[in-house]
Amino acid sequence: MTEQRTDGAPPADAAHTYLTALRERLSADGCGVTSSAWGACRVVVGDRADRKTRWFGTKVELVVLAAAVPGVDGAAMAEFTKWAMSYAQSLRSGLPGARNAMMVLPALVSGRVEASARDWAAQDARILGTSVIGRPLTVETGAGVSRVTMYRGGVAWGGMFTRHVLEKASLYFP
Repeated sequence: MTEQRTDGAPPADAAHTYLTALRERLSADGCGVTSSAWGACRVVVGDRADRKTRWFGTKVELVVLAAAVPGVDGAAMAEFTKWAMSYAQSLRSGLPGARNAMMVLPALVSGRVEASARDWAAQDARILGTSVIGRPLTVETGAGVSRVTMYRGGVAWGGMFTRHVLEKASLYFP
C-alpha cells in the first residue's frame, strides 16, 4: 500500500523539489518571490528590476514564472508561455517602452518533457507587444539531475539585455 498525503500538499517529487530550490535561488538573488496559479498548477513567480549604465539608463524587469506539471509537450509550452507573458505584463511597474523593458522566463518543470516542447523552447525568443520578451524554458528532472532547454541566442529587439538574461537564467535554472 502506498501512503498518500491527505493535507492537500503536492507529493514530493523531483519537479516540486526543483521548484523549492528555485524559490531559494530567486530569493537569494534579491528577487521578490510570490506565487500564482495557472489552471490547477501553482506557479512560482520571481521578479526583479535592474538598471545599468551600459543599457543607457533603461530599466529591465525580469520575471520568472515556473510550474511543475506531470508532462510537457509543445502545446502546453506554448500555452504556458502565452499566459506567463500576459501575466508578467500585468505586473509591469513602468511605462511600456519608455526606457523600460521586460524579460520573462516561463518554465515548465517535469519528469517527462517531450522533444516537441524542448524544440519549441529552443527555437527563439517570443515577443509580446513592443517591450515584453520571453525566453521559455523546459526543465526535465529526474535521478538528481535536470536538463534545461531554452533559446540562448541573441535577439534584435532587446538584444542589449541578452547577456544579463542568460546569466540570470543560468543562476536560477542550473
